[in-house]
Amino acid sequence: MNMSHLIDEWQSIGAIVVHARAYRITRRHNGRVGSEDLDQFAALVRDRLRLRQGREPAGRRLAGALTDLAEIGALAPGTRLPSERDLAQAVGLSRGTVAAAFNALCDEGLCERRHGSGTYLLQAPSFTGLLNAGAVLADLSTSVVPDPSHLVLPPLDPAELMRTPSGHGYDTRGDPRLRAMLGGDVLITGGAQHGIDLAVRVLLRPGDRVLVDDPTYGGALAILRRAGAHAVPVDLADPGAVGAAIARHRPALVYVVSVGNPTGAVPDLRHVAELARAQDVTIVEDRTLAELVHEGEPPAPLATVHPYGTVTVNSLSKVLWGGLRLGWLEAAEPLLARLTEAKQGSDLATSAVSQRLAAELLERNPVASWRAELARRRDHFAAALTARLPGWTWTRPQGGLSLWTRLPGVDTDRFAALTRRYGVAVAPGSLFSADGRHRDRLRLSFALPPELLDQAVTGLARAWEERD
Repeated sequence: MNMSHLIDEWQSIGAIVVHARAYRITRRHNGRVGSEDLDQFAALVRDRLRLRQGREPAGRRLAGALTDLAEIGALAPGTRLPSERDLAQAVGLSRGTVAAAFNALCDEGLCERRHGSGTYLLQAPSFTGLLNAGAVLADLSTSVVPDPSHLVLPPLDPAELMRTPSGHGYDTRGDPRLRAMLGGDVLITGGAQHGIDLAVRVLLRPGDRVLVDDPTYGGALAILRRAGAHAVPVDLADPGAVGAAIARHRPALVYVVSVGNPTGAVPDLRHVAELARAQDVTIVEDRTLAELVHEGEPPAPLATVHPYGTVTVNSLSKVLWGGLRLGWLEAAEPLLARLTEAKQGSDLATSAVSQRLAAELLERNPVASWRAELARRRDHFAAALTARLPGWTWTRPQGGLSLWTRLPGVDTDRFAALTRRYGVAVAPGSLFSADGRHRDRLRLSFALPPELLDQAVTGLARAWEERD
């Protein structure tokens, strides 16, 4: 599989299974869920119950959790569910609660009881098939906020969420209140990926060269490839290497990630801005992870050094939740006007409802608490990996949501396929290189809840034991 196809596949998987942290229970042992599957299945059910905390009766919550798992492909049609007693013991609920949940699923036509045999899933909801090939117990491949349960939610008034200055909702640069909270003169986008795409469309032509770090964010490499640009890998932390690459390649653009994705490193890259300004080269600085620095201070924006030649990309996906699909661009005029025009040509405007909701969430959810929780999950995951897989190594990440892990003597493209057999999705290192290097590396997200991280480590250890 060539590099372009591999990145496209990774992006497709990432877009589909961000919220599909499910181990697909297939028809094993005559259609029954086996004992090993039950432990993993119970962990998923408990996680879904956590996300459904509220005023619903316990049976209704459990029925909803099982429906969620069917929707994401964790339960294949025809699967026999665990017995009422087994599931009750596994998830810590009463047998009566499980019976009520099964009855509700049967009433809704999702399950049927077969006398003397058990309760079976009849059919999954409509989009189950999208996820069947990629459903996993723990998705470590996508470096994202796994769910919105860490957020303090505002009281929701639909009329208030739909109130916009224009009335029609097509506010060109975004909701004024949200823009003010994000710095004022910004252009709201549909996330950082959208922002990078807009910048590339405005600034590049086919055949242009772009300096990128190695490794760097695979999503940006995919955008550059689709634009017909040539990504040139260089060590951006080395001033001499950057200066030589600018002189040799005469790039149209330098793509910089302020907090390394996949590495979690937080280098001082002011020299990149100084060299680019001296040679009149534009910078696109991706600050998606800048608020998630666990040790030390966030890096200063490169626009402070190269103000008229920097497009700054940012996102709310890593600090609030990716489902909002909100980011923003900053640039000096007239470049910001060109970006605005390009955006109008692509999507007219960003969802007003998402923007109004995001403003409410930002007021109630300082990033410090989420950052502290991520640091705890990082340390928990690192300790579990060290205990079960002592041969794997990594540099402690200063920021971000992932470990950039080296595996001795293994092609991680092949190993990533093996881990899926054990219910764990991982991102092989070649996805983060312009020329397919880092095939001894994995990017492993530590953003999942600790119980699922523990399940993931167990799956990785089993896959490691089976490797060639």
